[in-house]
Amino acid sequence: MKGISHFITGVAAASCFPWTVAAAQAGSPLYFVLGAVFGLLPDTLDFKFYRFFYKHDLYVQPDPANPDPQPIADAMARGIEMARTEARDVRIKLSTIRLGADYWQQYVIKFDPVAGEVRVKFGPCVNTGQVPVPGTIPKHPRIGVARLAGPIDQTYDAVTSVDIFDGPSFSFEPDAQGRVAVHFLPWHRTWSHSLITGAALGLLGAAIWGWRAGLIIPVAFSAHVMEDQLGHMGSNLFWPITRRRFSGLKRMHATDARPNFLTVWTCLLLIFWNLYRFAPNPLYHLSLWDVVFYGGVLPLGLFGLASHLLTRGKAAETVVIDVSKEESDAMMA
Repeated sequence: MKGISHFITGVAAASCFPWTVAAAQAGSPLYFVLGAVFGLLPDTLDFKFYRFFYKHDLYVQPDPANPDPQPIADAMARGIEMARTEARDVRIKLSTIRLGADYWQQYVIKFDPVAGEVRVKFGPCVNTGQVPVPGTIPKHPRIGVARLAGPIDQTYDAVTSVDIFDGPSFSFEPDAQGRVAVHFLPWHRTWSHSLITGAALGLLGAAIWGWRAGLIIPVAFSAHVMEDQLGHMGSNLFWPITRRRFSGLKRMHATDARPNFLTVWTCLLLIFWNLYRFAPNPLYHLSLWDVVFYGGVLPLGLFGLASHLLTRGKAAETVVIDVSKEESDAMMA
């Protein structure tokens, strides 16, 4: 989910408690603020702090003067081989290729478990807005191919596109059967996305702001975590008891527009309903059915119908995970 979705989810979670609305009416937005902050906190911990302390075994720095996909593919294959032969997790960091003040060389990485190889393909140059620069889209893109030392399991089954700002990280984790699991952004959604971490923060919040805050904090925090479980990457839900991320439901990607729009719309309706039902003397009288039908079913149904009519007959685009969006959109709020 994008940052704005997590932000509004935290606010909606806080609005479910009557004392949140009562405090706001009395002039204190504390509980709404706590819901918003802790709804965003898991990604804030990852992208603003933890990622900078995460250590890597291999660093791949392509040469901007002579961009070549083959060394990148070779480095990925070497990392998997190291994981198998040394029986340990191997972490690799890929750098972006900056060609100028506003120009970046895009490249795409794809693991093919069936063929037993990793492919790296160079695409166009893009600007910082990720728009291809005219004249740089290759008719015959350069492709690097490297054989893998053994079978792999992909825990994040998507192509990875690398272009602007910071590049992605992967970790290669071997198992007793000789397979290597490929983890995307291994520093993301681990301890920071644990329900136990949320509960601990709730206890801390209760000690500072009282028991009401101690209830809102873990609810807002956990709402973020459970939203992320709809995606591909999943989260380590019970760290420190568990050590691995639980697989997500793979229903969406973080930058998908429709799920994010639906989440924001639904949360706004929930906030509206909670403000109404906890108000001491509302000006109008509404039922839950009125809010659900006129605020949800009707407009979203019309939106879905219009979307279907506009996209009918169009072929679905290949899913490419854009690393820069995976990171920047998580912090958008």
